[in-house]
Amino acid sequence: MSEKKRIQVNDIRVMYRDGQRDFEAEAIAKASALITKRVGVKPRNVRISKKSIDARRELSFVYSVTAEIDNPKRKITDPQIREYTEAELELSQGTEKLEHRPVIVGFGPAGMFAGLLLSEMGYKPLILERGADVDERTAAVERFIKLGVLDTNTNIQFGAGGAGTFSDGKLTTRINDPLTAYVLKKLYELGAPEDILYKAKPHIGTDILREVVANTDRRIRELGGEIRYKTTAKDIHDGKLTADGEVIPFDVLILATGHSARDTYAEIMNSGFAVEPKPFSVGVRAEHLQSDIDTAMFGDHAGDPYLGHAEYQLSYRRGERGCYTFCMCPGGTVVPSASEEFGVVTNGMSTRARDGRNANAAVCVSVLPGDYGDDPRAAIEFQRNLERQAYTHGGGGYTAPMQTVGDLLDGKSGTEYSKIVPTYRDGNVKCADLTKIFPSFVTEMLRAGIVDFGRKIKGYDERCVPLTGVETRTSAPVRILRGDDLVALGKRRIYPCGEGAGYAGGIVSAAVDGIRVASRIIEKYAEK
Repeated sequence: MSEKKRIQVNDIRVMYRDGQRDFEAEAIAKASALITKRVGVKPRNVRISKKSIDARRELSFVYSVTAEIDNPKRKITDPQIREYTEAELELSQGTEKLEHRPVIVGFGPAGMFAGLLLSEMGYKPLILERGADVDERTAAVERFIKLGVLDTNTNIQFGAGGAGTFSDGKLTTRINDPLTAYVLKKLYELGAPEDILYKAKPHIGTDILREVVANTDRRIRELGGEIRYKTTAKDIHDGKLTADGEVIPFDVLILATGHSARDTYAEIMNSGFAVEPKPFSVGVRAEHLQSDIDTAMFGDHAGDPYLGHAEYQLSYRRGERGCYTFCMCPGGTVVPSASEEFGVVTNGMSTRARDGRNANAAVCVSVLPGDYGDDPRAAIEFQRNLERQAYTHGGGGYTAPMQTVGDLLDGKSGTEYSKIVPTYRDGNVKCADLTKIFPSFVTEMLRAGIVDFGRKIKGYDERCVPLTGVETRTSAPVRILRGDDLVALGKRRIYPCGEGAGYAGGIVSAAVDGIRVASRIIEKYAEK
């Protein structure tokens, strides 16, 4: 009997050479030779499955390569080679009857992927999203950036696609879940670029991600699902909720609100849901000239379009507390991300081209439950207080407070930005003393972390680097507790899901959690 396998070869390294473009072909040749030598057969259908850049020493590309083999002559024992299987969902529907269609609150990555899977399986869910659709949301965000007019229901946090829609569309995740590949494949089918399937640090770009979200909306509707925008769910109880004055009964509810739905958090805590505080992070957005970051990491090879723009991820630890970079946006902008009046919040965004002058990243410090009294309501207030302080120190009108690295390290303020122009609302920042906004443990770790990062990337701690505050929405400050069945503790019908429920941290992990929850519902209930 013929034995066929698909295998993956990891850590195939190809040195970068100026002017050459045959790196993938060289990686495939190296992998093919290794398979032939170690397994004893010549591989077929050899292709790149993962690609990354290693700039730590001599610049090189690192690949993973998949291939098919027939009748291997030797047992696969080499740790560099392993069997490879494509991620597929195999679901069987349950038998318990549904009187009402499933309801999903929130149309971010978790709600989108839960809704898409339920629709594909014939369940025709009802999705409620407090913000607007992609087109109206884009107009509201642009109005806020240009005029400082905030819509508290439609903004960078709320609306079609969730907070990720106005980011870099980064798909990097630390979870080791086979559903990750399934999510990437689905995003590609919905209009994302093909390179997300193999890049180690895949990104879609805000401009393309909006199209993907719109395509997901269209697909769910084609399959019989319903999406109601500008509709806020209230009075959520086991079996019913209220939306726009209408009482909506449900047999199952997926609660996928996102990490900024503070009014929903308050309501469910008042309704007896089990909620606990969790660690999160706060900090600033640091901006550098993208050309400086490229040179620091790629050296003389900086500027080669084949390499693209350099990315970084840095961390520093002291005891139980860390300082780290988060959501790095090459060639991007710092965007106003408030969802409440009289608060300033920053985030990072870049388009597919990543062709802006500046690089930006959050530089964040971990906040532990003990820092705010180990209480979920206090966790939310901790974030909110920083945002209001930032609004005050920015002078109002959603102008953001800014301090240079030199001033932060010297313990002073007032130095204006110079060669690096902050991109927040086209430079709508005001010199301020960030140490008057943050608690001392945050500013101390910011100082130590930035100095450490300067040792790792030349120029990172350059004195003129602007730090724009505040970054507070890195993750949910609370977790809505659920059992092994993924149902909220003490409830029978409600499934907390995604980043807002405290079970994810980014587009991919939130999407995976949405799929996981939807799968559990499908396996228990028959379609209506």
